[in-house]
Amino acid sequence: MFNIVLVTPEIPANTGNIGRTCVVTGSRLHLVGPLGFSLDEKSLHRAGLGYWESLDVTVYGDWEDFLTRNGLSARGSDPRLHLLTKKARRTYAEARYVEGDYLVFGCESVGLPEELLASMPNCCERIPMLPDAVSLENASAWHAGTPADHRALLAQDVCGNFVNPDDYRISALNLSNAAAVVLYEALRQTGFAGME
Repeated sequence: MFNIVLVTPEIPANTGNIGRTCVVTGSRLHLVGPLGFSLDEKSLHRAGLGYWESLDVTVYGDWEDFLTRNGLSARGSDPRLHLLTKKARRTYAEARYVEGDYLVFGCESVGLPEELLASMPNCCERIPMLPDAVSLENASAWHAGTPADHRALLAQDVCGNFVNPDDYRISALNLSNAAAVVLYEALRQTGFAGME
């Protein structure tokens, strides 16, 4: 069994989708607060379909609470932690997974905190992606737009991503897609039924 960890998730539909993926793969979901939504939100349960009641989910007050309650190391390199970020040299496919590992994802707008990444650089992994063509359009609109236009561009795109005005790039994957990609690689490596 694998553990999907969402640190300060913001979009309930992404969490609902990830919860559904956890149920069908026998994985656990860990939600590290503060959460950007209520666990009672209709969109969370709608995205989770009928699976939410079957989900093995635990909520934590913060990162330290998560580490403590799961017996994980707060500093250095804990081989059970896989911190998914765009700021890593090693890709998720180069990582080696064993059952019980924790696949850790940050919030939709900014990812994992910089201090966390800096404290555990050997745990960081990324999903390689080509630049999103939409980001180029967003960059042009940003430069030509007004402050009101800028606020609109900071909103979510259709995939639930946020535009980053510092580099004008967004990922082609939203949080639920990214979690599924990495989880299925971990399941493949550990011989999950039907993935031979």
